[in-house]
Amino acid sequence: MTETDGNAALRRPAHSHAQGGSDEAGHDHDGEHRHDRRRFGRFLDLLPFGHSHRHAPEIDSALETSSRGMRALLASLLILGATAAFQVAITLLSGSAALLTDTLHNVSDALTALPLWIAFWLGRRPPSRRYTYGFGRAEDIAGLIIIAFILASAVLAGYESIRKLLEPRGIDHVGWVIVAGFVGFLGNEAVAFYRTRVGREIGSAALIADGQHARVDGLTSLAVVVGGAGVWAGLEAADALAGLAITAVIVLVLRDTALMMWYRLMDAVDPDLVRRIEHAAAVPGVEEVGEVRVRWVGHRLYTDIHIRVDEDLSTRRSHEIAEAARHALLHAAPQLAAVHVHVDPCGHSGIDAHAAADHHR
Repeated sequence: MTETDGNAALRRPAHSHAQGGSDEAGHDHDGEHRHDRRRFGRFLDLLPFGHSHRHAPEIDSALETSSRGMRALLASLLILGATAAFQVAITLLSGSAALLTDTLHNVSDALTALPLWIAFWLGRRPPSRRYTYGFGRAEDIAGLIIIAFILASAVLAGYESIRKLLEPRGIDHVGWVIVAGFVGFLGNEAVAFYRTRVGREIGSAALIADGQHARVDGLTSLAVVVGGAGVWAGLEAADALAGLAITAVIVLVLRDTALMMWYRLMDAVDPDLVRRIEHAAAVPGVEEVGEVRVRWVGHRLYTDIHIRVDEDLSTRRSHEIAEAARHALLHAAPQLAAVHVHVDPCGHSGIDAHAAADHHR
């Protein structure tokens, strides 16, 4: 089997001969490139820098991608915090239920940046003997916390809107309520654009989803504007009804986010990604691409793939083909952190290369 894993490679001494071994019966090739230890020794061992195969669209390292995610979250937290603070002040002055529900949702959206920031921070740590895949799964745990925040905001928003519908109260400073709604929209849209852009660049589905969440928050802020305009026009229930509409949108966001987290926790991937990997692995010398398994660990991909080659090839030639397949995959899917290629013989001799382990299947 041949693989790429920058975290493991940093901890290995330099080598002076071939990269791992195999036999033509399909044993694994350990194709990690050995890197010389750098000047700062153990200090740099803590930094999970990527593999030496670096291409223009490829993510350089888990350290870089996590740092970019953390910067995006910090910037968005400041923007949403300022937006929420302005809305809280107007809510206290106006008593608007719609603005209160929107403010609660914006506050919860700002707070969801904290567990995701912690997850990115944990993801910077290198794998250990216990956590052999690293700490990327912390992003999925953060996703569950985000779901809990969204659920709480939906419950609170619904409760406050129903209470205001049953016990109507006037709204003061309607003009300020409308202004606050526009401010909420602009703040959330700015955050949505930034999070989504960075999420796509680093391959973080959680950050992209959080960006879409902020975009929906911006749209719900426009509902506050509608509610305020309705009250201004003399429809007292417009404020509470707008709050209920916001609650419904929050529930939709909750459903979509929960579905996304279900896919991630169940190791689901886009079937088009699997097809792209299968196509890329079919390099010259590969007679057939067999089983392909792909999973996300945080915002980085791991894949295991079986290829079939001529069983009469030498060990070195089989390994060269496996390396070519791995290299092609790194180009085809830049978010790949590790590629494990298992080489199987074509079997034209009629010998079952896996017979010894068949009874374990």
